[in-house]
Amino acid sequence: MHIRTNKTLNVLFRPVLIFCEWLGKHFPKLLVRMRYFVRFHRRLNLKEPKTLNEKILYLSLRTDTTLWTTCADKYAVREYIKSCGLEDTLVKLYGLWDKVDDIDFSKLPDEYTIKTTNGCGDVTIVQDNHAFDPATVLPYYAKELSKRYGALEGGIHYMRIQPRLIIEELLHNDAEALKYSTSIIDYKIWCFNGKAHYILTCSNRTKEGLEIMTYDRDWNAHPEYSIFNNEYRKGMILPKPKNFEQMLLDAEKLAEPFACVRVDLYNLNGKIYFGELTFTSLGGLMNYYTEEFQLLAGSMIDLSGVKTID
Repeated sequence: MHIRTNKTLNVLFRPVLIFCEWLGKHFPKLLVRMRYFVRFHRRLNLKEPKTLNEKILYLSLRTDTTLWTTCADKYAVREYIKSCGLEDTLVKLYGLWDKVDDIDFSKLPDEYTIKTTNGCGDVTIVQDNHAFDPATVLPYYAKELSKRYGALEGGIHYMRIQPRLIIEELLHNDAEALKYSTSIIDYKIWCFNGKAHYILTCSNRTKEGLEIMTYDRDWNAHPEYSIFNNEYRKGMILPKPKNFEQMLLDAEKLAEPFACVRVDLYNLNGKIYFGELTFTSLGGLMNYYTEEFQLLAGSMIDLSGVKTID
């Protein structure tokens, strides 16, 4: 459970949140070190990073993340996807707005999703535009557009993103996927130095959590890589998706410039859809992977050619 997305904790810890946001804006490295120590009870090693978390945070804090900012922006990334020749993977775009008051909901289709271009976990799903009352969500989004996301996590690349509102096509599960998941299955492909190595699947999402499973690029399941709990539950072994090899190729095209990135895709009725590019998964504080997997994945990330900025 995250303080930022839990309303009760948000109120109780508001003074702490305000201080951490200030710290994240002015001293992001210090904030990240503090958060890492609280989560794992050990110091963050940025001099000789070894684990997946450590190398993610090394890249986030010590290298040029200008392209990360573009690719983490849910609107700007669309141009990057097109530049990689994968425009056909983009979901339909219905509009982009700087202010919530500028949206004409009467011109939108029956179904769509609303989200900010810079946020996380702030998606509103609209399944019937005629019955939807914008007043139920617009005050929330107006508030979100008034601030920069990322300070609370020390996410430098997120803090640069201009807050805007984006409305896109709503995707639905296909008949085959519904046999295994009530929610659309996320295929989160871990790519290291442009090569796809592991796939984290997320299925059966609820308000309480989701089911996960990790696979290698040959689609062998590895439950031993994960630490399961009430939030990250052990998922069933899913069948290899249609066009799986093409998914890997698409992910590697998108990942080519990056030492480490997670390429999130969907596969519905054999068609591949782009989800997002994630550079600091769970803020670089992933606790649903075992230490063994953290070291294994970390060993696959070659930082020798990466230039530091400090």
